[in-house]
Amino acid sequence: MATASIGGKDAKRTSAATGAADAGRTRGAPQAPGARGAGTGRLDVHRRRRHAPAIIAAVGILVLWHLIVVVFEVPTYIAPTPIQVLQVFVEQGDLLWINFWPTLLEAVSGFVLGNSIAVVLAVWFVHNRLAERAFYPIAVFINTIPIIAVAPILVLMLGNGYAPKIVIAALICFFPTLVNMVRGLKAVSPQMLELMRVLSASDREILWKIRLQSSLPFLFAALKIASTTCVIGAIVGEWIGSNYGLGSLIIEATYNFRAPLLYATVILGASLAVAFFVTTTLIERRVLKWKPGAVF
Repeated sequence: MATASIGGKDAKRTSAATGAADAGRTRGAPQAPGARGAGTGRLDVHRRRRHAPAIIAAVGILVLWHLIVVVFEVPTYIAPTPIQVLQVFVEQGDLLWINFWPTLLEAVSGFVLGNSIAVVLAVWFVHNRLAERAFYPIAVFINTIPIIAVAPILVLMLGNGYAPKIVIAALICFFPTLVNMVRGLKAVSPQMLELMRVLSASDREILWKIRLQSSLPFLFAALKIASTTCVIGAIVGEWIGSNYGLGSLIIEATYNFRAPLLYATVILGASLAVAFFVTTTLIERRVLKWKPGAVF
């Protein structure tokens, strides 16, 4: 009996020690933020490694550009060095920014206008096959006309202000979004449509709950294209009779052989297009959280 009593006491002590150890581990749980911090640090390292190739490639291109200009003694009016282009940003930054804001306004307005019309027409085409057969070929025909040929016509019709540049930017964004959106709205499985009809869902309910959801990947693929082409459209519109904007500044720098200013303006316009693309990609990540990440 004494032995059994002693064994019971030992079992109780062991149980108490185990409980204390578990409690200690539980009390030690607040150390998790450190672990989360380590995880965040590893994520930051992963991101830096992912973007490192692009950064190294860009630096390599700049170094190669500088060496070619210096070694072959290329005249400045043909190709300046990256340092000379950087001096333009420092010394003539006001001129660049004054012409940057009109181009930004035209590109954003054209992006919103062109994509909005494309989405509305895509919804109409999906619900009205007669409208699709009638107007889709016209949209294809308009897209085949070179934008540089449409620009003078729009300037004659709308004047020399912001309107023709916005319309040109909208036109260049319109067709890719229309094609992708129509494809996305039709990408619903027949079984899903049959289920919605069995549940007596209306066309509006099918559109909002099924079709639009399936079309989002297609839509964002088109918006990524439009985010860069809208800047091209705005600049092309400014080439045709404009006294402001990056397009006008490019023409002025070209005719006056101001190559450093020309290169700086082109780089600024390209940076604007990249900023649009990255912004669209970030919005896509927020909206389509289930979709695998892209390069940016």
